[in-house]
Amino acid sequence: MKTNTSLQNLSIITALASSLCCIMPVFAILAGTTGIASTFSWLDPARPYFIGSTAFILGLAWYQKLKPQKQTSDKSLNCNCEIDSKVSFLQTKTFLTMITILSILLLSFPSYSHLFFQKPDNKVTINQAVKSQKIEFIISGMTCTGCEVHVKSEISKLKGIIIAQVSYEKGKAFVEFDNKKTNIKEITKAINSTGYKVVNHKNIL
Repeated sequence: MKTNTSLQNLSIITALASSLCCIMPVFAILAGTTGIASTFSWLDPARPYFIGSTAFILGLAWYQKLKPQKQTSDKSLNCNCEIDSKVSFLQTKTFLTMITILSILLLSFPSYSHLFFQKPDNKVTINQAVKSQKIEFIISGMTCTGCEVHVKSEISKLKGIIIAQVSYEKGKAFVEFDNKKTNIKEITKAINSTGYKVVNHKNIL
């Protein structure tokens, strides 16, 4: 049954690899080192292959677990030898079920990763005397919802931020801010601190 255990381990590895680019920002926040958030963003293009591999490996593991065991009819093999019939917990259906659930949670992590980020309470009161500035930032490295929430969270920590909208699909962030309280340089620094990089920006009229 070592093969089944190997398949279970492999399914966890492929499931983890499929969502590692989204898991890292959460670990980065918890560790207080946001710069490592984009370390595994290069894995994102291979995500469909990791998902397919995980499904195939788990399917194979379940097939081996559920298929009928062949029983020998050779009477010469019958003896009075004591056979250790105790099955390791790692070889049980219960453990395989746990592995399957864990794999599903890892695979679907990008869909609920935003729950791990705090929503910043950074409301700005706008009055007519304030002249806001609107900038669109082009950002490289974002691959999922967790990435954009991470970037938005860091931008929103700055004083004077009025609106911060981030899209990982477009690779952009739209920021409106009070230029008396913050500036483009500070916003760029906040974005770059996440590990994702501002490659360009432009004024929005």
